Amino acid sequence: MIEIHELTKRFGPKPAVEEFSLTVEPGEVFGLLGPNGAGKSTLIKMLTTLLPASSGRAAIAGYDIGRQPSRVQRSIGYVPQALSVDGTLTGYENLLILAKLYGVPRRQRLERIHAALAYVGLEAVADRLVNTYSGGMIRRLEMAQATLHRPPVLFLDEPTVGLDPVARKAMWDLIVQLRRDYGTTVFLTTHFMEEADVLCDRIAMLYQGQQVAIGTPAALKATVPHSDTTSEATMDDVFIHYTQNSLSTETEGRYRDTSTTRRTAKRLG
Repeated sequence: MIEIHELTKRFGPKPAVEEFSLTVEPGEVFGLLGPNGAGKSTLIKMLTTLLPASSGRAAIAGYDIGRQPSRVQRSIGYVPQALSVDGTLTGYENLLILAKLYGVPRRQRLERIHAALAYVGLEAVADRLVNTYSGGMIRRLEMAQATLHRPPVLFLDEPTVGLDPVARKAMWDLIVQLRRDYGTTVFLTTHFMEEADVLCDRIAMLYQGQQVAIGTPAALKATVPHSDTTSEATMDDVFIHYTQNSLSTETEGRYRDTSTTRRTAKRLG
């Protein structure tokens, strides 16, 4: 469902993402982990056609991101870190705009919108202004927007940042439900190691723009030396092992990425 071959993005002489290659199978939940500035958001922006690649190629649902961007856009849903709903409109009005943009036939719009709102548990507040929603409700509305046209591939950039444990668990359940009900392929980034462990079939570790490890959560944990013989390594151990110099290394883009994450957490918290 996602095929990436040596995808590279350069900003000046140093690559933000360097020769990244990957294949994601239909219905798979794939996680991308790495410290701020590692290139995660840059990679997602290339795959969602928001940022042109410097070199390499990628295809989403069989469509080339460079040659067939409009086809890619109709085949994906995308929930970015930045706010993607209008607080001055109601939940229903936000979805109505997206239904028109995605070309949902007029006769199907009302039914499709109400079905999407019910699916994420927001039907009762459909006519409330979004600026009265909680952080968890906003994220669920953004999920409804991203899946309104029932795309085969869903990209989620830090989907639970800023959410409390109850709202985070609701998002996890929604992701699992989308895969079960529609066979949705999910590609997500996260800094919550438990989230990656619980949700993801496979995980890639990205460090300074390069893929440094890939595998199932269990396989990655098995690669990490662990002093405690009574328990296995955790995904926290995996993250630290593969990005152990991230605290002392200057990484391009870290301020911008950290600022974005904190703004997202503030609006959803």
